[in-house]
Amino acid sequence: MKPDTIVAAATPPGTGGIAIVRISGPQASEVAEQLVGRLPPPREAQHRTFRDAAGAAIDSGIVLYFAAPNSFTGEDVVELQGHGGPMPVAMIVDAAVGAGARLAAPGEFTQRAFLNGRLDLAQAEAVADLISSGTAQAARAALRSLSGEFSKRVVAIAAEIERLRIFVEAAIDFPEEDVDFLSDGELHAAIGRASSALTTLIGQSAVGRVLRDGFRVVIVGKPNAGKSSLMNRLSGEDTAIVTEVAGTTRDILREQIDIDGLAVELVDTAGLRDNPDRIEAEGIRRAREALANADAALWIQDASDGNDSRADLPADLPSIPIIVVRNKIDLTGEAAGANPRAPRTLGVSAATGAGLDELRRQIGELAGYENLGEQTVTARRRHVDALQRAAQHFAAGCRALREDRAGEVFAEELRLAHRALGEITGACSADDLLGRIFSEFCIGK
Repeated sequence: MKPDTIVAAATPPGTGGIAIVRISGPQASEVAEQLVGRLPPPREAQHRTFRDAAGAAIDSGIVLYFAAPNSFTGEDVVELQGHGGPMPVAMIVDAAVGAGARLAAPGEFTQRAFLNGRLDLAQAEAVADLISSGTAQAARAALRSLSGEFSKRVVAIAAEIERLRIFVEAAIDFPEEDVDFLSDGELHAAIGRASSALTTLIGQSAVGRVLRDGFRVVIVGKPNAGKSSLMNRLSGEDTAIVTEVAGTTRDILREQIDIDGLAVELVDTAGLRDNPDRIEAEGIRRAREALANADAALWIQDASDGNDSRADLPADLPSIPIIVVRNKIDLTGEAAGANPRAPRTLGVSAATGAGLDELRRQIGELAGYENLGEQTVTARRRHVDALQRAAQHFAAGCRALREDRAGEVFAEELRLAHRALGEITGACSADDLLGRIFSEFCIGK
């Protein structure tokens, strides 16, 4: 059964200079010809008038035809590049539907690229990651994954594991050869290579996951500790109102900052104190709600009030990493930066900027992030989970081989490890997994 021909706007909704409508499928050329007449040769741009079923002009622009299999989806694809207004785009899409296409589902173009072998599953996910990247480093990492860099590393490990499995199963199937495969030096060298490669890729993927997902840090503390001043200083924006009046911040304020390529969302909150007024109480409730959904927190103290660095930490803070930030050290003479006698405690001045470089470094450390340069690839939680399962099966097989000389168990664990790696690239993927992944895409991608 032939797939449907689909159509959707490939550019975001709204007003702009240019909008692209993409048509893909076995009848893409026939559908497009009803709008623009005879198509130009493949990959040759020509200017045409776009018309509806009655022949009335809708818009004019560029037509590009990509013949299968040399297109993004692997199918015949036609792109109509017109003017970027919501109404012309809607009229072009409606005309294409009237000519026999149907509206594309979210992510359906990329899904077809995967199903037609143009991309593997990790590359397909990297399309969405590149679109949503929040920093230049995240965009570069997503582009490396889209180009297949991450997949190559996964496939290389899978191939090493597959070679090991073939070797072990051959030794099991031909016992009459009387060869002690456990003493084979190449076997142990291959085990070492696969184990090392898995460990390295798990670390890189964990960095790639936090690079993709970002890191949410909530700024909390008592009123007038300088939370809003610190927020403004870190973000470089006057987002939060700063006054000497306690309880100025009533609502949640958010800013995104870039720490060496990591997108960090800063969340400024109302000061936590007893007996607030009704409006401030709602702000405190929201602050606690933000804390419950945070990856980490900065507990801001006023260093000039004389309190010990951890004396005023509330007992009911959630179990997330917390950095105690002693602000206003410009008034006390305290040293800026990390306190060697108190872990995750440092002195800063929102007024002068002292100590903020160390604060940024510690936030990146809490996130488990490091800039790996050209080794950085984007990754998702499911990739990390699959790699960890592969490593667990591999380690279990190695123990069975080492402790019990159980070659059959080793071979089975290798099979399971190989299968877990296949989930990343889509070599073995259930339909419901594919449905969940591509449903996260925007329509037209």
